Amino acid sequence: MTEIEIGRGKRAQRAWSFDDIAIVPNRRTRDPQDVSTSWKIDAYEFGLPVLGAPMDSVVSPETAVTIGKLGGLGVLDLEGLWTRYEDPAQQLNEIAKLPADKATKRMQEIYSEPIKAELIRDRIAQIRAAGVTVAGALSPQRAAEFSDAVIKAGVDIFVIRGTTVSAEHVSKNVEPLNLKEFIYKLDVPVIVGGAATYTSALHLMRTGAAGVLVGFGGGAASTTRRVLGIHAPMATAVADVAGARRDYMDESGGRYVQVIADGGLGTSGDIVKAIAVGADAVMLGSVLARAEEAPGQGWHWGQEAFNKDLPRGNKVQVGTAGTLEEILLGPSSSASGGTNLMGALRRSMATTGYSDVKEFQRVDVVVAPYHA
Repeated sequence: MTEIEIGRGKRAQRAWSFDDIAIVPNRRTRDPQDVSTSWKIDAYEFGLPVLGAPMDSVVSPETAVTIGKLGGLGVLDLEGLWTRYEDPAQQLNEIAKLPADKATKRMQEIYSEPIKAELIRDRIAQIRAAGVTVAGALSPQRAAEFSDAVIKAGVDIFVIRGTTVSAEHVSKNVEPLNLKEFIYKLDVPVIVGGAATYTSALHLMRTGAAGVLVGFGGGAASTTRRVLGIHAPMATAVADVAGARRDYMDESGGRYVQVIADGGLGTSGDIVKAIAVGADAVMLGSVLARAEEAPGQGWHWGQEAFNKDLPRGNKVQVGTAGTLEEILLGPSSSASGGTNLMGALRRSMATTGYSDVKEFQRVDVVVAPYHA
């Protein structure tokens, strides 16, 4: 790895964001209609390599169903408003109208309502009744507490998502979640993250996870970099985790763990680059929060925004770009890279001559820092 000297007492690895790299076409091209964007995790196959992020501004039970019917996977936040309130329409409307200087404090109050196991059951049942794959997410702190309710309700895929998730959490005050033991006891595939380094991802893969989230999520609404000084340039992070997957396959005798980019994905070009450096799929937040159906009503926020002790996120205005179908599948009337995301992916794969997502991970990439 290339290291640079910060000063005489500190060296650091050089890392790259998606803006720093570019994809290079090769000698072969294809027709976009001949390209497959399908993706599979465990026994579940999807037409699109897209997961809707478990954020209240993005995924409701209704949008989870819509995303599922379009070919992706909507992940419901099981610590969100839908599991705290019988009908959260009033709370969503209030959050959308909150002025910036009062938003954090009021959101902390709104989200202080306890999570109810019976609402977890009802929301999962609502999604399942529509005939799509059901996925729900909990933070590491809540996973053990509510996992029984989630599994009994019939979730198909379980997501453990936090700012950063480790296979070995050390605490002097509480009994930490034994991730390996926890995953072993569950009878469904588990996706865990975020992770941003080779070592942390390799440890998560050894727990038995079916997928690893790369990054810290909440990109557009997150202030983690400013508050904690923590940030993961995503091109390097995804490539490092893809390297961990390759080595874990050798170590485990061929077990393949899905790598899912989560954060820093503001345009279709970012999605293309994430897959090019090794991701199997992407988890999208702000891009899908711009949908007409999105519960955030043109606003976007994540769990970090209402943390009761140290908020690390804002409620941000993202506007509206079109329906979920237009954002994912087109057609598009904008050249911004915010709509027809899968059309752009197909076009990039076709232009470089690759027929499916797995093949496209072999595309040539160059470092070409871009400064607007």
